[in-house]
Amino acid sequence: MLNTHNSKPKIIFIDSVHSILFERLEANGFQCEWKNKLNREEILKILPEYTGAVIRSKFKFDEEVFDVARNLKWIARSGAGMENINREIAKHKGVVCYNSPEGNRDAVAEHCLGMILSLFNNLKRSDIEVRNAEWNREKNRGLELKGKTVGILGYGFMGEALAKRLVGFGVKTIAYDKYRTNYSSEIVEEVSLEKLFEETDILSIHLPLTEETRFMVNENFINSFKKPIYIINTARGKNLKTQDLVNSIISGEVLGACLDVLEYESISFEKLKEEDLPEAFQFLKQSEKVILTPHVAGWTVESYYKLSDVLADKILA
Repeated sequence: MLNTHNSKPKIIFIDSVHSILFERLEANGFQCEWKNKLNREEILKILPEYTGAVIRSKFKFDEEVFDVARNLKWIARSGAGMENINREIAKHKGVVCYNSPEGNRDAVAEHCLGMILSLFNNLKRSDIEVRNAEWNREKNRGLELKGKTVGILGYGFMGEALAKRLVGFGVKTIAYDKYRTNYSSEIVEEVSLEKLFEETDILSIHLPLTEETRFMVNENFINSFKKPIYIINTARGKNLKTQDLVNSIISGEVLGACLDVLEYESISFEKLKEEDLPEAFQFLKQSEKVILTPHVAGWTVESYYKLSDVLADKILA
């Protein structure tokens, strides 16, 4: 541990995260400072002082920021997605980028299950009806997961966590990942994209957001499935083209959708103005075939702690 206060590596916390990360870094010789109330211009002025930065999704590490952050050695992103960091520039400048998908994979997997079970069993609608003294049993007859094939698109931390949760449901679980191979196990079968299209009943999206995956799940993609499907998206809103989803629900290609993320979210995932939203969202809003949640799949009490604790492990290693 370093002796003098001023010689400690300085870490800036640009976004709010669980304090365990702050506490563990401080205990290991770092000087940590909360600066999560500052705006971008104020952060840019002080960034040269810091060797490490902690962010979530709000702050964008682009060329302008990297030019200013001359002493930066690492960036820690609380969460999985790294699309707000220009990783090419980071690599060029020797800045290490950490993320913590291990921290919220369990939360995401459980949320996926909760959403599809809610949709299959009409829980949202029947709850409202019973509260209004309506007793509609036949109208709310449900579907069972057992016997269905769940197709996982993107088999990283989140996809694998979902596959583990599905074991007790009597489903067949298959997964396609362009960049991973040899991951077949007792819980999942690795398949080609063609086989994913052929067998899937329920598609769960677990992709990062890149130029390659932006609106990957569009009309052509959806129309490639041999059967009508259900779609779950807990990854990134812009993985899925909303208007194409709506068209597919209307045509019957998609039987229902569970969306924790929307393509209309701002970069901070916190500002969603109804008046700015197009007709496609108005359709989703009123459709009984759709379950919507506000980007909270990975947002549990437990994951909030784990996201920061995992980052501490990686930084201190």
